[in-house]
Amino acid sequence: MIIFAGVFIKLKSGINISLRCGIVGLPNVGKSTLFNSLSNAKAQAANFPFCTIEPNVGMITVPDERLIKLAEIDNPKKVIPTTIEIVDIAGLVKGASKGEGLGNKFLDNIRNTDAIIHVLRCFEDGNITHVDGTIDPVRDKEIIDLELILKDLETIEKRIGKVQKQAQTGGDKTAKRQYDILMEYKETLLAGRAARSIELDKEDRKLMQDLCLLTDKPVMYVCNVDEASAASGNQYVEQVRKAVEGENAEILVVAAATEADIAELESYEERQMFLEELGLKESGVTRLIHSAYSLLNLETFFTTGADESRAWTYMKGTKAPQAAGIIHSDFERGFIRAEVIKYADYVALGSEKACREVGKIGVEGKEYVVQDGDIMHFLFNV
Repeated sequence: MIIFAGVFIKLKSGINISLRCGIVGLPNVGKSTLFNSLSNAKAQAANFPFCTIEPNVGMITVPDERLIKLAEIDNPKKVIPTTIEIVDIAGLVKGASKGEGLGNKFLDNIRNTDAIIHVLRCFEDGNITHVDGTIDPVRDKEIIDLELILKDLETIEKRIGKVQKQAQTGGDKTAKRQYDILMEYKETLLAGRAARSIELDKEDRKLMQDLCLLTDKPVMYVCNVDEASAASGNQYVEQVRKAVEGENAEILVVAAATEADIAELESYEERQMFLEELGLKESGVTRLIHSAYSLLNLETFFTTGADESRAWTYMKGTKAPQAAGIIHSDFERGFIRAEVIKYADYVALGSEKACREVGKIGVEGKEYVVQDGDIMHFLFNV
C-alpha cells in the first residue's frame, strides 16, 4: 500500500525530537523566576538558597510566525507548535564537585541535559540576598565553571585509567586515539578552559561521546538585569562579555522579573504595549526560546492541511527519510520519496494546489537534506 503522509497526521506514535535545556546558576540569581516565565509549570521562587530542590521540568512552545501564517492559509482544525523541554536545576555552591550543597545531584541533573542556560545575576537589589554577599557575575560564572571542570577532570582521570595500558602497550589504534584525546581534554581542563573549546572532527567526537562531559555541552549565558537595563544592558553585562571572549557561547540580556510581569498580562496587545514602553521589539523569553532552539542545533519543517498545521523539530542536517521517521517510524522504514514545498512559495501562492499547478513542488529522494521551513509530504510503502 502506498500512502502520502503530511497533509493530515492522526497517528499518536510520532517521535518529534525532545531535547532539554537545563537552567543553572548560583542560588538567588533568578533561575526559577525565568523558568516560571518560560513555562506553565510553576517553580517556587523564594529569597533563600535551594528553594528549588527537585529539578522542575516544563515544556515550552517555540514561537514561530511561519506556523501562524500557514494556519491562516489552511484554517486547520488543529495547530500544533514544536516544543523544547526546560529544566530548572537547583542552585549550586562552591564544593559541589566534592558533594557540598546538593553536589553530585546537581551535577547529575546537568549531565542529563543537552545544553546549558547559565543565568548570571547582573542586577542590584538589597531585598534579594546573594549567596556570596556581593554582585559579581564573572565570579559567579567562574564558581560554576570550576565545579563543572573539576567534575569533568574526575571523569577524564577515570577513563585514562581504563585505556592507558591498552594505548601504550598494545596495538589498539582506537585506544591510542582515545588516550590522546583524553590527554588533550585533561590539559585543557587543567588550564581552566571548557572541553567545548577543543575542536574534534566527527569521528573523534563519536569516539568520545559516551564521556558526556559537562563542559562540552553548548552554553548560553543569560544576564539577568533590572528593568531599566533590559534594552541596553549595564556594566555587569559588559564584564560578562569580556569574560566569555574566546568561548563558543552566546550571551542574552533578560530582565527575568519583568518577563514574569509580562507573562501575567492576558492579551498579546497588552504584552506588546509593555515591550514598546521598554524599547523592546520582542520579549526576552521569546529571544531566549529561539536562541535555545538554535543552541541545540534544531530546525523546523512543517506539515499542513485542512485537518492540522504542525511544526516538527529535527536536527540540522537531517535527511528526508529520518525526517519522515520523526512523524512515524513506518514513514522512514517504507520511505519512497518526499514532496517539498518551500515556505515562501506556499505563502506567496496561497495553497498546495497552486504550488502544484506552477511546478513549485520538489520531488526529493533519500539523500535530500531537509531545510528549515520546508513544507513536506512523504510517500512511503508499508
